[in-house]
Amino acid sequence: MREGIILVEHDGLISASNDAASDFLGGKDLESKELTSVIGNEAICEAFRSALENNERTETKVAIRIRNDNRVFDMRVTPLSFADKKGHASAIGIFYDITRLERLEKVRQEFLSNVSHELRTPLTSILAFVETLEDGGLDDRENNRRFIEVIRRNAERMHHLIDDILELSAIEAGKVEIVARKFLLAPLVDEVWSSMSRKAEKKNILFTNEVSSDVAIFADSRRIEQILTNLFSNAMKFTREGGCIGVAYGRTSAFHQIRVIDNGEGIAAEQLPRIFERFYRTDTARSRELGGTGLGLAIVKHLSRLHGGEASVESTLGKGSTFIIELPLAG
Repeated sequence: MREGIILVEHDGLISASNDAASDFLGGKDLESKELTSVIGNEAICEAFRSALENNERTETKVAIRIRNDNRVFDMRVTPLSFADKKGHASAIGIFYDITRLERLEKVRQEFLSNVSHELRTPLTSILAFVETLEDGGLDDRENNRRFIEVIRRNAERMHHLIDDILELSAIEAGKVEIVARKFLLAPLVDEVWSSMSRKAEKKNILFTNEVSSDVAIFADSRRIEQILTNLFSNAMKFTREGGCIGVAYGRTSAFHQIRVIDNGEGIAAEQLPRIFERFYRTDTARSRELGGTGLGLAIVKHLSRLHGGEASVESTLGKGSTFIIELPLAG
């Protein structure tokens, strides 16, 4: 059984247990030992006391730290209806490991909370300016076009956010299929940048494609385009006016390496481990002002892993960042 089972006698001694119970208690030999000596959790001990002394059944959630990992169990302790020859009662406890379910529920709640927050901001702005137009703003020739532009910009932001949410959800649900083929990398890099060059021109950003014209990789070109689009967009947001963004290529014994390099603001060392998390932003207020959804880098990491590769980042605060996409050499 995957569930842990412990049988405790009237004197508090464990008379029987299964391998699962021994495992979640650190591989200890439980038989003939006092319950309180092998389990330091007061809620568990109290549940067994209630069963043995008051003939009460207990169902509760308990957290146990096992080998430096916090595990959560749904515990059910029941007094047994039979007794030994001396009339002594006993109780059985069954432990269902719900750690993964608890963690998934926490992720779900955080995701819903973040989505609600991200949608509320542009929606509030849209409603505010619609009310302004209804209250006479339509007749304000000096400002009505500006009001409409703000509404349009926030509507586009909501549209991009919903697109990214749907895309990330499809990836995590395993509904995105990688259709790999061999293709030249340099032309794809130029094509992706060309579609974003107008934004770059506004900030006078210089772009360099250092990928050799003969470099070919075996991957899903549509998904690599998506990865590059998100990385270029991220780089442009945090690269100063007159800055530089470049793409370079390298390879190890097992992987192609695509590097997107910028000389922008950089990322603090303590923020690097979280940079690919959903909705994580190094500067929340500024990222929203620049129009980011907070999901682009999460999509980059998921798509890299779908290829059997990985995404990582190297950065120095104030000097720029290098995002590295690793893709398997062989298909």
